Amino acid sequence: MANYATLLRDEVSLVCRSIDRIFLQAYVPKLQTVGYVCNFLRWQRGFKIPSSAAFGKIGQAYVEEVHRWANEHQIPVHYFAKGEDKEKFAQPLIEAAAKEGGDGRCVLVGIAQEKALVWRSWKAKGQEQVAHPHMEWKREMAFINHFYFYLWDPDWGGTFWKTNAYAPYPIWLWLNGHEWAKRQLEKAGIAYQALDNGFRSCVDPAALQRVCDRLGPGAVKSFFWRWQLRLPSPFTAADRRAGYVYDLAFRQFEVSDTRVFTRPQAGRAF
Repeated sequence: MANYATLLRDEVSLVCRSIDRIFLQAYVPKLQTVGYVCNFLRWQRGFKIPSSAAFGKIGQAYVEEVHRWANEHQIPVHYFAKGEDKEKFAQPLIEAAAKEGGDGRCVLVGIAQEKALVWRSWKAKGQEQVAHPHMEWKREMAFINHFYFYLWDPDWGGTFWKTNAYAPYPIWLWLNGHEWAKRQLEKAGIAYQALDNGFRSCVDPAALQRVCDRLGPGAVKSFFWRWQLRLPSPFTAADRRAGYVYDLAFRQFEVSDTRVFTRPQAGRAF
């Protein structure tokens, strides 16, 4: 009777180890403390009294810009109902964009109410009637609108970019390493058979593994900055020159170790 070792040695047609799903958060370091927040509002944006009301004006301008930008580029805007499958709704649009090709496009702006930590301020005790009051600050949880930008990217396939109009203006990114590898194989002219999330076969397994091994931070950062400059942002070019730029951090990171058996019986035996 075969054991695990012999099954993996004799009954496997493809071995592939690769990065799978990547979930990232982009954050602006210079908006993570009260001092930084007040400096941004007072000296970068010129508000005489740094407050969450000032952030509200910036956020409202950003919301208006998102809708103006979507209208200009003829991108549909959809308000997700509670419990609606967002990816299922966006997938046909992503597939259509993939068939068209090109340098990438946003296929949908989805809007959904979700919780997030936001900066809030209030007048300090005893300062309620003062013309220029001292403001207290705190990060609080709020139920707010989030924007989902569903993208088709020539290097990454289907992805989404999620953000909101409330300081500190976080961004969440979802990427898939298998999809990145598929795009690289296609560019190199290497034939493969895809699984829903992975590979069933490849004419050159060694080349497939080399492609998977190449995926690193450079490809992720290139994607981020390419779309950062294309999508609407609450930050102006002057803000970026002043150092209000994003850093990236992991929220979730998955690695896939694929073994494709030569026949279903071997898989069941395993």
